[in-house]
Amino acid sequence: EVQLVESGGGLVQTGGSLRLSCAASGFAFADYVIGWFRQAPGKVREGVSAIANSDGSTYYADSVKGRFTISSDNAKKTVYLQMNSLKPEDTADYYCAAVPVSYVTITTILQKRWYTDWGQGTQVSVSS
Repeated sequence: EVQLVESGGGLVQTGGSLRLSCAASGFAFADYVIGWFRQAPGKVREGVSAIANSDGSTYYADSVKGRFTISSDNAKKTVYLQMNSLKPEDTADYYCAAVPVSYVTITTILQKRWYTDWGQGTQVSVSS
């Protein structure tokens, strides 16, 4: 059974940092892409970042480039999202999701519809 468990969310001031974790189990971690998505109240869930565990390639939405860093510990089967220089517009529920690396391409890797398994989410609030 595929399981994805997020942690690390919280309340932080503008300019602060948080590190989210996504602990995975139940599938061949190295053969998957793990993506981070977020959904703000009243908005569509959007792709933030993704990492291909097969080769470590990383991908970022323009809105977070230079501020967020995704990384993976294959031994621990955990993916991290380091979020720096946080802004109020980063406030959202953050979800990690998994998809076999063969299911996505560079152009689709941040599109939520391709992802097959999802965690329950962790809340991030950035105060101004």
